Amino acid sequence: MLRPSVVLLSVLALLVSPLPAVAAGFEHIARLTSEGYAVGAKAQLLDSGEVLGEIAAERQLSPASVTKLYASAAALERWGPQHRFATRLVTTGAVDAQGTLHGDLVMEGGGDPALATQDLWQLVQGLRQQDITAVKGMLVVSQWRYGPVECITTDRCEAQSRSAHAYDARLSSAGVNYGSWCVSVMPAAQAGLPARMLSCDTLEPAMVVVNQVTTVAAGEKVRLNAERVTHESVDTLRIKGQVPLGSVPHPVYRSSSDPARQTGHTLLALLEQSGVAVSGGFSTSDTPPPATARPLASVEGKPLQELLLRTLNYSNNFMADVLSLNLVDEPRASLAQAGQALEAFAESLPGHGPVTLLSGSGLTTENRTSAQGVNALLEAMYQRPALFPTFVAGLQLPANGPMRFIRRGGETFQNHVMLKTGTLNQPFAVRSVGGYFRTQSGRWGSFSVLVNGNASTPYLSWSEVLEPLAKDLTAMIDAY
Repeated sequence: MLRPSVVLLSVLALLVSPLPAVAAGFEHIARLTSEGYAVGAKAQLLDSGEVLGEIAAERQLSPASVTKLYASAAALERWGPQHRFATRLVTTGAVDAQGTLHGDLVMEGGGDPALATQDLWQLVQGLRQQDITAVKGMLVVSQWRYGPVECITTDRCEAQSRSAHAYDARLSSAGVNYGSWCVSVMPAAQAGLPARMLSCDTLEPAMVVVNQVTTVAAGEKVRLNAERVTHESVDTLRIKGQVPLGSVPHPVYRSSSDPARQTGHTLLALLEQSGVAVSGGFSTSDTPPPATARPLASVEGKPLQELLLRTLNYSNNFMADVLSLNLVDEPRASLAQAGQALEAFAESLPGHGPVTLLSGSGLTTENRTSAQGVNALLEAMYQRPALFPTFVAGLQLPANGPMRFIRRGGETFQNHVMLKTGTLNQPFAVRSVGGYFRTQSGRWGSFSVLVNGNASTPYLSWSEVLEPLAKDLTAMIDAY
C-alpha cells in the first residue's frame, strides 16, 4: 500500500505535468476532435528527430490526395528526375515511292502522364519528314501496357457513360490531354446568336458538340454548364448557358469515356490536317506491336521533375494514377497492382508502419495511412539529396501557390511552409495536409495532419483546418 504522502505527490505530479500527447503541439487542430472528427497529426524536426507536436500519430486515416506524395516519391525512386516517357509510331508495312504507307500505322502508348496534342503534332511531323503522305491501312492506338483500366471509384465508373467533370477521366497508357476533351466557347458577332464552339486541339471538334450557349449583351456574366454523355461509344459534349459579347474564349474540359479512343480521334484529325490521309480510320488495341515493327517517329515527354510539378501543384488525378500504373512491370496493369507497388515502396521506408493504397491519386477514401507514415515518407525524401530538391519543388508555398484556398494564416505560415493538400467529400469529409516547414533559425521540419469525418459530422471547410494548423505550425516555427 502506498503511503498518503506518496499518493499526494503522485496526484500533484499528474496535475502539473502536461496533458498526454492528445494535443501536444497541436492545441488548435485538436479542437476538431471535440466536433466528432478523427484526427492524426505529427510534426518533427528533421535534423534531430525531435517531435514538436503529435495527435494519435499512428491512427489509420484516409489521406485523400496526400497519397500523391507516395506516387511522386516512388516514381522518383524508380526513375530519377530526368526520366522521360516515350511515345512511338511504328509499322510493319512498307512505304512506296509516292509516300504511301501500305499497312497499319501503330501509335504505341508509352504511359506518358502528360502526353498532349503538341506531342502528337511532333509525331505527325516525324511522318512528314519521311515524306509519308498517305496510309493504306488503319491508325491503331496500342494501349498494351494498360487501359482502359477497370474503375474502382464511383466517379470513374459513372464517367464511362457521363461526366460533368475533368478529374474523373479513365486511365490508359495511350491517353492524351489527361484523358479530357476541351472545347473553347466564344461569343458570336452579335447578341442573340449561338456562341461559337472551337476545339482546343484540332480544326474541328473530334467529338460531337451540342451547342446550347447563347451570345448575350456585353457586361453580362458568363454562365456555362457542360456534360459529356456517351452512347454506343460516341462522346457528346452538351454545353448550355451564355457568353457576353467581347468576352475572351472560355475553355471547357470534360473527361472522355475512353482515353485511347480520344487519342485515336485526335491523332487521326491531326494527320488529316497535315495532309496524311488514312484510308482505314482508327481502332484501339491492347496488344503490343509485332516485334518486327519498325519505328517511324518518336517523341519523348517532359522530364519527370516537370511532371511532378503538375501532379502535385494541381493535384492531377490522371497523372498520379498513370505514374503509379507505370510502376507495375507486367502488361495490362490494374490499379490494384499499382497500389501494391506503392505499398511496397511505403513499407520500405524506416518507421513508416501500416499502409493501404488502392490508387496513387487518393481518389478513394479506402486509402489508409497515418500521420506517422506520411512523416516517415517526408523524412526519407529529405534524406535523399539527389531527389529531395525535385520532390520539395512540387509542394505549394501558401504565399504564392496556384491553389488560392491555402493562402491562410500570417506571414510565417505563408512563407515558411511547403505543403500538399487532400480533399474528399463523399462518402465522408477528408481534409489532409502534409509537407515541410523551415524554422526561424533555418532548420527543416516535416508535418502531417489527417482529418476524417463520418456520416454524422457536418461539412468541413478548409478554413476550419488550415487556420488552426497555421497557428500551431507558426508557434513551432517561431520557437526554433
